[in-house]
Amino acid sequence: MVHYFSEDNDNLKSNPQVIAFSVNNTPLKFNTDNGVFSKSNFDRGTEILLKYLVVKESFKKALDLGCGYGVIGIYLNKAHNIRVDMVDINKRAVELSKSNVLLNETSAKVFSSDGFENISEKYDLIVTNPPIRAGKEVIYRFFEDAINFLNKDGEFYLVINKKHGADSAIKRLESIYKHVVIVNKKKGFNVIKCKM
Repeated sequence: MVHYFSEDNDNLKSNPQVIAFSVNNTPLKFNTDNGVFSKSNFDRGTEILLKYLVVKESFKKALDLGCGYGVIGIYLNKAHNIRVDMVDINKRAVELSKSNVLLNETSAKVFSSDGFENISEKYDLIVTNPPIRAGKEVIYRFFEDAINFLNKDGEFYLVINKKHGADSAIKRLESIYKHVVIVNKKKGFNVIKCKM
């Protein structure tokens, strides 16, 4: 599982497939493969996150942080017509995301980045289903760095399951952001919105 969150997973045998599902009545399809998170189906945490995510009309640019094969970013562009950057440390995920942007006839800039390492812009909206199994050090770095890449009225959304440390993650977020709100709880998942 660590290979989901590492830069080099080229030695994993490829077994490409195409999956399709709807996100909030927006039909999408994705090329997936071994070595990426939730390769066979729409991840429950991401589904709940996108169900309760509020994309304001004033938002012009979004970041899909840890994009995997591109569900969040592609949905944001297709359903909300917002400019999107999508990043992941996993090279296979980045290549799949690039192909999925084309497959869904959407538009996004997709590139490799270890967290915010290769990011220079600021965003109105940053969204992530953080890589829990990569460890607290990685996801807490996402939390701490995200605030520096938000525009003045920007919002940072994430989802985390109670059994994966939601309570301690919320405490950590409250030490970084002035406003931390649990937007909704469903099936153990907490959808959290943070603002400066």
